[in-house]
Amino acid sequence: MRLGVLHPGAMGAVVAGAANTGATWAGEGRSEQTRARADKYGLIDVGSLKALVHEVDVVVSVCPPHAALEVAHDVKAAGYEGLYVDANAIAPELARRIGARFSHFVDGGIVGPPPTVSGTTRLYLSGDDAAAVAALWEGSFLEPVVLDGRVGFASALKMAYAGWTKGSTALLLAIRAYAEAEGVSDTLIEEWHRSLPDLPTRLARTASGTGRKAWRFVGEMEQIAASLEGAGLPDGFHTAARDVYARLSDLKPVVSAELADVIGRLLADEG
Repeated sequence: MRLGVLHPGAMGAVVAGAANTGATWAGEGRSEQTRARADKYGLIDVGSLKALVHEVDVVVSVCPPHAALEVAHDVKAAGYEGLYVDANAIAPELARRIGARFSHFVDGGIVGPPPTVSGTTRLYLSGDDAAAVAALWEGSFLEPVVLDGRVGFASALKMAYAGWTKGSTALLLAIRAYAEAEGVSDTLIEEWHRSLPDLPTRLARTASGTGRKAWRFVGEMEQIAASLEGAGLPDGFHTAARDVYARLSDLKPVVSAELADVIGRLLADEG
């Protein structure tokens, strides 16, 4: 099957490039940075979205969660009639809403970093055509996993997984900023070294890697909050996590943020 990818960002370009079949994309109006990424992973530019949807059998959407619905709308409006794969970090209910727009739809959820080596990243898939989509990545750096369930299962798994990993990261950063504000940060770090020795290392790694990606996590936390609320669970954990990441959003251009920069931004809106 011919594969098309939408908005090949840091994750989407690598996912498309890992496919067993050649992948195309629509470069019209996209930035030079995006073009460079697409070229690096061998994606073929067909120009416009309208051209793309008539060239491919499968379209996979990998974009920031807040854009998932709009992207799906644009693809449908361009006349696409093939198989649509939403591999975004969105709530199961939103996945089902998007799926209702297409005759053939697969729900996806990516766990792990951009797949540049084997064993690090999985693409969970659910829906009637999940096995057909999985075949596009069999044996590649991206491991496809077909779930025995309806549309929404893959998104639910992604929400549960990221709800812990990124939710706990936001909590760790917030607690470290709180200790700074109260003047007990040195003592807290000493206690962590004694009783929770993994936390100081995690904190340093988290600060350097999270800052430039925080803007993307804002929408993801909103989707996780909506997922929990939809299951009758409290959503306040991830509403707060959204606010933590929102305060760090202006670190997007920073390749590796210092912990002091992260704490400073978290405390800048204090009160």
